Amino acid sequence: MEHTETDRDSIVTSNSRGRVSFWRNISGFWLLGLSNNFAYVVMLSAAHDILKQQETRNTTTNTLSASLITPEGRNNSNSSRYDCNPVSTAAVLLADILPTLLIKLAAPFFIHKCPYGIRVLLCVAAATSSFLLVSFSSSVGMSILGVIFASFGAGFGELSFLSLTVFFDRAVVGAWGSGTGGAGVAGALLYSVLTLKLSPRATLLVMLVVPVIMAVSYFSLLEFPSSFPQWQSRRAERLLHDASPQERRPLMTEDPDKAEHEEDEEKEESAPGPGPPADAGDLTCRDRLVVLRGLLKFIIPLSVVYFAEYFINQGLLELLFFPGFYLSHAEQYRWYQTLYQIGVFISRSSLFCMKIRRVWILSVLQCVNAALLCVAVYAQFLPSAAVVFAIVAYEGLLGGAAYVNTFYFISKETGSREREFAMSTASVGDSFGITLSGLTAIPLHNYFCSL
Repeated sequence: MEHTETDRDSIVTSNSRGRVSFWRNISGFWLLGLSNNFAYVVMLSAAHDILKQQETRNTTTNTLSASLITPEGRNNSNSSRYDCNPVSTAAVLLADILPTLLIKLAAPFFIHKCPYGIRVLLCVAAATSSFLLVSFSSSVGMSILGVIFASFGAGFGELSFLSLTVFFDRAVVGAWGSGTGGAGVAGALLYSVLTLKLSPRATLLVMLVVPVIMAVSYFSLLEFPSSFPQWQSRRAERLLHDASPQERRPLMTEDPDKAEHEEDEEKEESAPGPGPPADAGDLTCRDRLVVLRGLLKFIIPLSVVYFAEYFINQGLLELLFFPGFYLSHAEQYRWYQTLYQIGVFISRSSLFCMKIRRVWILSVLQCVNAALLCVAVYAQFLPSAAVVFAIVAYEGLLGGAAYVNTFYFISKETGSREREFAMSTASVGDSFGITLSGLTAIPLHNYFCSL
């Protein structure tokens, strides 16, 4: 009887530790998603201010600079019927996304040689540098360099943390997605609120706390497998094979009665080939191309969603200015970005409630949004900024749902041998779509501003 009670106490203790580990890892990935995307989001929210500030500094005199801005916040340095910055905010978008795209295209083929601990430190350094460079910028070039650092950190972090999810329960994919959505809300909302009382420079300096949150979340909050190669360049998929199932997902199952069922479900979903899973670094070039071809059904719809999404955000929203509204042009633009990010956060958190396999439907709906707002910019038929507020919130819902469902189903449908490579490679989809949208938005901006 005494032996039975001891065993029972051991089971209770194990279950309690399991629940604690589960929530630590869920919280850790949520905070990593938040801190990883934060600088990227803030740079897009600050795009209008960055360009306006540099435009003002680079005019011949302070008096002339002041005369270019009317009391209503309208830019009168051009004769267009639109309130245009000389440079489209899509220029900031391109600086914010091109380094990310280049990293995502190249890194999956060599990043497994870099220890995860080193990757995180690089992300922290990049985010810190971005805030400092933009805060103390004295030229457009210096501001763009700061944006590039934010882009590098976000892109490198995204493919690293998505790869890291394969060492944990699949629930952390939803936590990561929700955290990246939270970054949108927190970044855009905090920037909008803080700039009501603080200068853009002071606001960006306050946000230096975010890279610290990333470091603490990774090094202090997550519970890794005991043999996880934190600082050694060991190949990740070999670790997955060497570790026991409990080490691969350290105490992640809340209900111990579900453990056996979840293990069977995982085997069915992963459907690995015979024998132990191979090292991801041992995948041949042909193997990687085969995986990439299979990922196109996920990558293409995701790219289309993000193309339409950022075509709206960085190509059209700055042209949708309503002079009679109680907010200035800059404030309207900030709140467009904030409401969009709220929509993204809600839908990226929806994976715990619902899942959408047919992501292409979201692509079609997002393209409809882009076409509608493009016509609205040209014809100027929308009555109020409030209508645009509703549309951009809906736009955010579509984009966030596409992102989180894409990576959930990649994680679910990819074999264990290829999963880490697939998760990092598929992240190129959103960056490719965003890059195309930036390249399209700049000539569109120039066309509308010439009218």
